[in-house]
Amino acid sequence: MSKRMSRFAALTSSLLLAAGAALFGAGQAAAAEADFGYVALGDSYSSGVGAGNYDSSSGSCKRTTRAYPALWAAAHSPQTFSFTACSGARTGDVLANQLAPLNSGTDLVSITVGGNDAGFSDVMTTCVLQSESTCVSRVNEAKRYVDTTLPGQLDQVYNAISGRAPAARVVVLGYPRFYKLNGTCVAGLTEGERTAINGAADHLNAAIAKRAADHGYTFASVVGAFTGHEICSGSPWLHSVNWTNIGESYHPTAAGQSGGYLPVFSGNV
Repeated sequence: MSKRMSRFAALTSSLLLAAGAALFGAGQAAAAEADFGYVALGDSYSSGVGAGNYDSSSGSCKRTTRAYPALWAAAHSPQTFSFTACSGARTGDVLANQLAPLNSGTDLVSITVGGNDAGFSDVMTTCVLQSESTCVSRVNEAKRYVDTTLPGQLDQVYNAISGRAPAARVVVLGYPRFYKLNGTCVAGLTEGERTAINGAADHLNAAIAKRAADHGYTFASVVGAFTGHEICSGSPWLHSVNWTNIGESYHPTAAGQSGGYLPVFSGNV
């Protein structure tokens, strides 16, 4: 095992930390933890849009301490934590604006990206405001984009991460299904529209998982974690359409970050 992987294991497993402290002394165990670097990249699902309590210094990126990267960093205290995820980010934005903190000493990287490239916001706007047939047509258009164009865009991002941080463990997180079908909603989208949107989420996740695997990265699905907590469930972890704060619509709540994304990320570190 490499020196960096040894540090990585020491940070992420309390049992190994305890064993290291007993065998080598608390000082050496602390040193293993101290030089660990984590960089959190991606879009609004990583910055924490929908969770509230935004850091004013992050401006329109809307980063928050309630987002899973910040929650993980608070629990594990890496020596360096760089949080560059930004609301609305596409693959090109990650390449242009978020990669500067990555270097040969970076041990861990997390990222969610691809939804905005595929037209997530326009899909949801179309489905909320227009007919079912128009919604389904727009969903199918997004799926074609995922099939034809998104893989190459993801490759550019993943290649850039590997080039800057060749020893890092990279965890690529997916997106939840938005709707519990035949759930508690009595108004809003039709079941056909909800089914199409859920299918699009699955389609996007499959494409991201394939590209992540081909780069040797770990893909972490959050679909299971959000099952029972979709919109139209009894305990949703996702905002439905919010006309007073439209930017938070269809994003995880604080509970979705801490109860959904954080455990999935932690389990794949």
